[in-house]
Amino acid sequence: MEILLEHGVTVLGQWISYAELLGQLCALAVVFLAQRRTLWTWPVQVGATVMLFAVYASAHLGGFAGRQVAIFAISVYGWWAWSRKRDPVYGIAVRKAGTRERLVMAAAFVTGTVAMALALDALGASWAPWPDAAIFVGTLVAFAAQGAGLVEFWLVWLVVDAVGVPLQIASGLYFSAAIYLVFAALVVHGWWSWNRSARQQAGALAHAGAR
Repeated sequence: MEILLEHGVTVLGQWISYAELLGQLCALAVVFLAQRRTLWTWPVQVGATVMLFAVYASAHLGGFAGRQVAIFAISVYGWWAWSRKRDPVYGIAVRKAGTRERLVMAAAFVTGTVAMALALDALGASWAPWPDAAIFVGTLVAFAAQGAGLVEFWLVWLVVDAVGVPLQIASGLYFSAAIYLVFAALVVHGWWSWNRSARQQAGALAHAGAR
C-alpha cells in the first residue's frame, strides 16, 4: 500500500496518489452499480475501503479513515441482505422508508455525529471533528439504509456530499472533492431510479394482493 501512496499521477497540476485514484474510482463505481441494484456493488465497495483507509489515515482524517473499517463490515451485511432480496422481475427489492424508519435514520445521524465529533476532538484524531464526524456517521447511516433497500439512503448521501466537498478541498484532496461532485449527480439520478423501482414494486404487490 505504501507504494500506491507514494506514487501517483499529476492531473491538471494536482498530484494524486494511486491509492486515492483507485479508491475514489472504485467508490464512484459503487454509486453507479448501486443505481442498477447489482450485487457487485458490495465487493467493489470493499476494494474502495481498503484504498481509502490508507489515503485518509495519511491525511490525518480520523473520521474518514475510521469509517472505512465500519463500511467494510456494513458491506458484508449489504451483500448478504441483497442476496436475500432478489426479485425475478425487478431485481433487488427496494422501498420507501416508513415514518418511524426516517425518524430513526435522522436520530442516528444527529446523535451519532455529536458523539463522534466529541470523541474525535478528545482524541485529537481530526483537525475538523464536526464535519469529519458528520461524514463518518452519515456514511454509515446511508450504507445501512442501502443494505435495507430504502430509497432514502440516496438523500443521506446528498448530505454527506454537501459536507464532504469543502472538507476534501480544505484537506488538499482536490481529486476526491471532484469525485464527490460527480457523486452528487449520480446520487440524484440514483434517487430517481430507486423511487421509480419502488413505485413499480409497490404497484405489483398491490395488484397481486388484489387478486
